[in-house]
Amino acid sequence: MDFAGNEFKALIFEYMPNGSLEGWLHPRAQECHQTRKLNLTQRLNIALDVASALCYLHHNIAVPATHCDLKPSNVLLDNDMTAHVGDFGLARFLCTSGSTISKYSTSFVGIKGTIGYVAPEYAMGSQISTQGDVYSYGILLLEMLTGRKPTNNIFKDGLNLHKFVNMAFPERVMEIVDPRILQDESEEVDGNIRNDNFNGMQLRRCITSLIRIGLLCSKESPNERPRMQDVTIKIRAVKEMLSVVEITEEGTNLAEPMEVHHTWVINV
Repeated sequence: MDFAGNEFKALIFEYMPNGSLEGWLHPRAQECHQTRKLNLTQRLNIALDVASALCYLHHNIAVPATHCDLKPSNVLLDNDMTAHVGDFGLARFLCTSGSTISKYSTSFVGIKGTIGYVAPEYAMGSQISTQGDVYSYGILLLEMLTGRKPTNNIFKDGLNLHKFVNMAFPERVMEIVDPRILQDESEEVDGNIRNDNFNGMQLRRCITSLIRIGLLCSKESPNERPRMQDVTIKIRAVKEMLSVVEITEEGTNLAEPMEVHHTWVINV
């Protein structure tokens, strides 16, 4: 009941003590002095959580659904830093014909999403589809890795986040990575935690693989984007690659490290 004693219906959500991904990637001026930053492992775990959520919506329910407004402020973090996709105000179930999905799309056109994250085909009147979510996910992933919003002031005159990253890929990817990630890794190297030679190479491979996935997901043509089912598998493979680095950090002996290096080849 409300304050006047009237009954009303309400949705009650679990409290997310760590706020949104937006607050971690782009802290406000008054929060910059706080030591809140995401290392590569945390960013990778968040990327996998979000990919799994979209995979469930697109592939694991009777009638597929699209979120239609994926962005950092709609990714909430619980006490364990597990990511939860929230705000389904623009979500849509996709049209079906009997028990068969009709082109994984729906007739709701002209949907309003968020500038920078909305798939480009929507601006041309295309139907809503799961591939629109894939595009938003790709932009989100590139933002997580570069620390740059798709609405950053440098993106003008035809330049956008996808093109900015693609111009540096793959040779100069480490030049555009969020400096906070590199700072975190550098501090660990200085502390003699890592085998700089082997683990440094593996970390670069992890970052390059994640950026490649982000670029694939954010391709301009929806037909060239992968399905979230496949994206989730690829993100999980990168996580396994990174776990090899973490095991090495803990002092586990790898008898033939170069063989391990070649085991985790991510073809995306």
